[in-house]
Amino acid sequence: MADPKLAHPANVPGEFFVDTNCIDCPTCRQIAPTVFGDAVDQPVVARQPTSGEETRQALMALVSCPAASIGTRSPMDVGPALAVLPQLLAEDVYYCGYASPDAFGAHSYFIHCAEGNILVDSPRFTKPLVRRLEQLGGIRFMFLTHHDDVAEHEKFQKHFGCERILHEADTRGSLKSVERKLTGDGPWAIAAAVKIIGVSGHTRGSMALLYRNNFLFTGDHLSWRRDVEGLFTSRQYCQYSWDEQRHSVEKLLGEKFTWILPGHGYRYQAPLATMRAEICKAVRRMGGDEVSSRVEVT
Repeated sequence: MADPKLAHPANVPGEFFVDTNCIDCPTCRQIAPTVFGDAVDQPVVARQPTSGEETRQALMALVSCPAASIGTRSPMDVGPALAVLPQLLAEDVYYCGYASPDAFGAHSYFIHCAEGNILVDSPRFTKPLVRRLEQLGGIRFMFLTHHDDVAEHEKFQKHFGCERILHEADTRGSLKSVERKLTGDGPWAIAAAVKIIGVSGHTRGSMALLYRNNFLFTGDHLSWRRDVEGLFTSRQYCQYSWDEQRHSVEKLLGEKFTWILPGHGYRYQAPLATMRAEICKAVRRMGGDEVSSRVEVT
């Protein structure tokens, strides 16, 4: 529970507050961007909700916060928030919410796929989410983009009997038990509408999942960063090879998608031409002065 005694002084006065146990992940700002904004060191309440929808979004952020750092000064019914998580983003793609501290507050997603539902990376294993996933038909595959954002993957596998998928280069600790270990550089397929792409760099075994040639789930490989207004990769947190990560970003020019759904940072949606231009900017920002003209869109 958030502690009002530790409420950040930059919160605007009112019902909702963020305390100083916050781990500075973007969960609240992603879910309720009109309510939560930035202080120097963490998110805070920048404006109190002024409508029922904003209140519901703030409550969605409250139950999804990995550090339990969002609170209210009086008891509030979180039922309306629980009812809409996972949150439908577009078509049959959902944002799970319920970020886990074990995954550093990473985002996770659910795909309601005709050939078997897919959980992308691991949220917190919590009863309201599990019930909603059961209502949506359960989980057949659990796709793990890399070894970091796996949180409570074992609990989801035990409950749903799903097949976990991870690149063998990222198997370690509890991940040694995953059911399907991919090898090589890919691409791989687990369903007609699903393509798995090797994007080595952030970790040696980093992978992205492309769904319906439209939605690209990138893990920690690539995300949108608001302060630079562009697609962003982190050299600071690159664990394996910056050169390989740059080449892996450039490799995405060979694919078609209009959504980037990352593990950390912010999701991004744009027309195909704009997306390609942003990827080229990201490659140059990473130190790739020349973007290959030989990459063809498949």
